[in-house]
Amino acid sequence: MIGFEPTEEQAALQALAHTFAEREIRPVAAHHDQSGEFPETVLRKAHALGLMNLHIPPRWGGLGLGVVEGCLIAEEIAWGCTGVGAAMEASGLALEPVIQGASEALLERYVAPMVERFSLAAYCITEPGAGSDVQGLRTRAEHRGDRWILNGEKAWITNAGVADWYFVLAMTDPALKARGGMTAFLVERSWPGVTPGRKEHNMGQRASDTRAITFEDVEVPDENVVGQVGQGWMLAMKAFDHTRPPVASAAVGLARAAMEHAVAYAGERMAFGVPIERHQAVAFLIADMAKDIDAARLLVWRAAWLADQGRRNTREASVAKAFAADVAMRVATDAVQVYGGYGYNTEYPVEKLMRDAKIFSIYEGTSQIQRVIVAREILGRKR
Repeated sequence: MIGFEPTEEQAALQALAHTFAEREIRPVAAHHDQSGEFPETVLRKAHALGLMNLHIPPRWGGLGLGVVEGCLIAEEIAWGCTGVGAAMEASGLALEPVIQGASEALLERYVAPMVERFSLAAYCITEPGAGSDVQGLRTRAEHRGDRWILNGEKAWITNAGVADWYFVLAMTDPALKARGGMTAFLVERSWPGVTPGRKEHNMGQRASDTRAITFEDVEVPDENVVGQVGQGWMLAMKAFDHTRPPVASAAVGLARAAMEHAVAYAGERMAFGVPIERHQAVAFLIADMAKDIDAARLLVWRAAWLADQGRRNTREASVAKAFAADVAMRVATDAVQVYGGYGYNTEYPVEKLMRDAKIFSIYEGTSQIQRVIVAREILGRKR
């Protein structure tokens, strides 16, 4: 039997996240958007409440919660501010492949301490010339003795300037490329040769810390290889099956916030003698928001549930990510339309949501890449 009610524990987590977003995130969201200041104080409070690093296994002191729980929390945090949520989620993305593939020693050294001590991580894959085309990776790691010498540059890395360590993908055998030529490493930000660049000034989600990172003759010990040499590509991509549903859920949270603002404004704004919610043109915009948000959330929950059952969810995760990203952008844009000229002004909340929404169709795989994955999953089975 299919059910849609969260368990008592899930409902409690959802309520905790919503209260946190309402009391701690929303009051400071505009400040961080305007200043670009990293919301470390907010993240420290989230960590203290147990709203971060939820999927660290119990053997390392974590709660070992599933993707469904992560999605429930992500939606509420994003309802507060997706810039703050991005900083939290980026750390979770870096953790995922490490939890899946790292040695016991690495897990004990880098992952276990994150439960008790506030610490952040970053997922370093994208490069100036290798975004969607990861085959074009130019970062290299050469094995010398008992260590690897890492050289290259990563770009658009969330948490780059605040993370304690990075999950880094580098080419170790250019001839093999993704088929055994890429290796993953755990690299500390404080090591010699690691240089984060300046903070990028982005259109939206300005609270997150996004930078380039340069690696110049960085010495990485053998024990900091994550998984098997040459298997970094598979490890990095497999993580997306678990992290794309929460990202999609964050898009749902943003869309929900935009719709709530639109509904409230439509009930107050008068035109032609009545509130604008009584005009069909506006009412239909809001109705479309509601149906699309519901559809996106259900797609997210399906993808998350499959992951928690240990079943392959690559197609479902990409469907949820692509659809929810489109919904977030459409709902935020329509919310600005409901506000009219006021929606275009920075004194009203929906223009920020419209700016924040755009990145969902870009990071963790563009919407076009999600469609490539879905098409491959469907058409590949016919061959």
